[in-house]
Amino acid sequence: MEPKDLPLPTRIGQYLVNLVLGGMVKLALALPYKARLALIGGFSTRVLSPLAGWPRRIRANLAHAWPDLPEAEVDRIVRAVPDNAARTLIEIYSGEEFKDRLRDITPEGPGWAALEDARAKGRPVFLISGHFGNYDAVRGFVSMKFGDVGGLYRPLNNVYFNRHYVRAIVQTSPPVFERGRRGLAEMMKFVREGNIMAMLSDQHFGHGAPLTFFGQTAYTALSVPEIALKYDALILPCYGIRQDDGVSFRLWFDDPIPHTTPEVMGQQLNDSLERMVRQHPGLWLWLHRRWKDDQGRSEA
Repeated sequence: MEPKDLPLPTRIGQYLVNLVLGGMVKLALALPYKARLALIGGFSTRVLSPLAGWPRRIRANLAHAWPDLPEAEVDRIVRAVPDNAARTLIEIYSGEEFKDRLRDITPEGPGWAALEDARAKGRPVFLISGHFGNYDAVRGFVSMKFGDVGGLYRPLNNVYFNRHYVRAIVQTSPPVFERGRRGLAEMMKFVREGNIMAMLSDQHFGHGAPLTFFGQTAYTALSVPEIALKYDALILPCYGIRQDDGVSFRLWFDDPIPHTTPEVMGQQLNDSLERMVRQHPGLWLWLHRRWKDDQGRSEA
């Protein structure tokens, strides 16, 4: 969508929002690396989150999915979520500076050997994560080891911000495919050619399967398991786990998902992410309306 396609009030509103947020990104990028992450994280936690009403939504999701959490832990997660989200954004905009900090990491987990084996055989691979830690840390690291790693993205609602956001995510690794009929066709061709795709699997999908996440119904897309079964692709859950210093990462490659049925495979992906979120609850984007009914109504 182009700005000219929007109603004038919407166009003006989006332009002004991009002016403020885009200005914050430019200001942060002018600072040394650690300082820019601290600045953008603090701005998100202290200014943006309260203005956007994020604490209320985070608390509602936690109450729905994890009701026995102590209040002190809920308070910590409410602060941690916007901080991690903002740090992730500015890291993606940092391009090569971000990737340089990933270069010397030693990958962990049983899935790394499976990835090496798949690449040696020319087998296509799906790297599956969620909005957890910095999901692009895995994509950036793997691209430095094995070549281009494709990414699938949903265009942002703000058309002005989306323009430079897409340029930023391409810096991590090309190609990127826009979610939609054309993007899916291009992605399928990329997978058929034996390449690596990185995707996120933790958003509500109204036409998906009624699987579970944190014991609650979570409608889940089954497109990745279906494509993997069709093209014998490896499905590998993997995570960029932000460390306590707010800057460095561990990269964890979980057990590969065995080829069974799309529903079983989709549930195993949900379960893998849930295990990771339970270990590091402040790193998942609890802002998502992940739990909705089949009519799209939020259950949290």
